[in-house]
Amino acid sequence: MVVVRRRSSAPTAPDYTQADVEALSAAHNETQWLREARLMAWEVYDDLPMPTLKDEEWRRTDYRSIRWDEADRIIEPNGAKLEAVPAANLEPLVGEGEGGSMIFVDGRLVKYEFADSLADKGVIFQDLRTAAAEHEDLVRDNLMTKAVKTTDGKFAALHGALWTHGVFLYVPRRVAAELPFHVVMYNTQPGASMGHVLVVLDEGSEATVQVEYASADADTHSAYIGATELLVGDRANLKYVSIQDWNRETYEFSHQRGRVGRDANLDWMLGVMGSRLTKAFLELEMDGQGGNGRMSGFFFADKTQMFDLDTQQNHNAPLTTSDLLYKGAARDHARTLWQGMIKSLPLMQKIDGYQACRNLLLDDTARMDAIPGLEIEADDVRCSHAATFGTLEETPIFYLMSRGIPRPQAELMVIEGYFDELLDRIPFERVKERLQATVEAKIVG
Repeated sequence: MVVVRRRSSAPTAPDYTQADVEALSAAHNETQWLREARLMAWEVYDDLPMPTLKDEEWRRTDYRSIRWDEADRIIEPNGAKLEAVPAANLEPLVGEGEGGSMIFVDGRLVKYEFADSLADKGVIFQDLRTAAAEHEDLVRDNLMTKAVKTTDGKFAALHGALWTHGVFLYVPRRVAAELPFHVVMYNTQPGASMGHVLVVLDEGSEATVQVEYASADADTHSAYIGATELLVGDRANLKYVSIQDWNRETYEFSHQRGRVGRDANLDWMLGVMGSRLTKAFLELEMDGQGGNGRMSGFFFADKTQMFDLDTQQNHNAPLTTSDLLYKGAARDHARTLWQGMIKSLPLMQKIDGYQACRNLLLDDTARMDAIPGLEIEADDVRCSHAATFGTLEETPIFYLMSRGIPRPQAELMVIEGYFDELLDRIPFERVKERLQATVEAKIVG
């Protein structure tokens, strides 16, 4: 028996109400300012229409296949514990030591570790809801007020109203957190989850953070509606790695933004392998003179996956530098889209902005699009962009096969070589190995 689902009969938006927002806040006994912030976000969400193909930012990405009657059920913890998380996600990033780690399963914190040596220096590393209660001023001043804002779009507003869990990291002035922080958000059930990452580095501080997103296989649709905020103060230094490997029934809608102060540095690395559809807005704001930002993106789509990565490099101060390199591959009937923009405000002279997206097509049935852009309002700048497309070259594959290497393995070796430039930017060897294993799984199974 074949059941045909008519698109017109399916919900076209999540089925949430203001009562859901109030109930979520009440269930966690949140403070008044946080309840009010959620309700203000709900007002924005309620006023905005759902994005459509008529909107410029969405006209190449059709997400209407999502079944909201499955995907909008907010995931509730059902007793799943740390053991549900794959062992690879739990491995320490460097040796056996970490500055802190948080593991969330179905939105519930199941593991929390934090080095006493960092706590003694005034570093704060807590789940977001606890931090909002115990460090109200710090969280209230920075949560969706400086980086991601509820007015950024329909999904940003929905996240502001109904975020379910998150992490807060604060590194005080002139403190260097030598060991990295590790966060895992893992779902065992289908439905909706809305995780939040808020990193605040005060003047002259340093930190390295990795956040991983993954979920168990499921037969029904899920939605991840997330936000990431990276606030890098003057002369601070942040390395941030994000790895996404959702199951193939998950739709991700996320807003991510980093702000870089005077003479500060943000090294932002992104890996996208999972999900059925990902629509991510990734923005770098160069706010302080002498600031430097680097964005590195790794993506590989297969089968019917769709990745839409929308990047923005905004030079809001003179003498700032931004460098973006995204490298991806697609096979089968997958599709990828990268849209990039470098923008300078008037009088923001002596800026240096660069963006490049390299694309490797592995099948004639796959499609990859890259749309670079410049919007320059100053006359003494150096800004450039590039987008390239290619296929596997037969010469190196033939050479490897002539040495007795089977074709699938030869293709894998060439593809791994293609990604080497990108993987070299990742500071964790174990993470590189996992990304390489993902490439192998997509090529040879």
